[in-house]
Amino acid sequence: MAKDAAKKPVKDTAKKPAKDAATDAVKKPVKDDIKKPAINVADDVAKNEASDSVDEGLKLIQSRPEGILQSELWKELGVDSRKCSRIVKKLEESGLIDRVDFKKDGIKTYLLRAKQQPVNPSDLLAGDELIPCIGCELECVVEECHPLMDWMYQLAIVQNTGE
Repeated sequence: MAKDAAKKPVKDTAKKPAKDAATDAVKKPVKDDIKKPAINVADDVAKNEASDSVDEGLKLIQSRPEGILQSELWKELGVDSRKCSRIVKKLEESGLIDRVDFKKDGIKTYLLRAKQQPVNPSDLLAGDELIPCIGCELECVVEECHPLMDWMYQLAIVQNTGE
């Protein structure tokens, strides 16, 4: 047993030097420090791009009164089918589009149509004047319609004086 005891290392019982207070303060944050969330620029950029894709998708769907197939939408938007599905889901949940089952060449897809949105009444007014086309029975060419042109000039005046 004497041989075993000789092989064991001797514990260092000497005290370690005390750390100075300045070093200790640097390593330990004060409890009152407020931690600020890190700003992740990549997340902000991704959110903006996603929002732009949703807006672009809605405009494309709205431009097709007969509707557009979801399998064509992602190709026209230049995104993959997974991202297109997320765009369509957001638009559908927002109540902006209808999504109907559709089979094309034996492949299941969806027909996407924009829902009719209510007209903003302020878009029909120039000041206090209602757009002359409402209730008009004249068949005219828009570019040559004097009542419409007068109304548009009135609208431009109202907008410029309001700014």
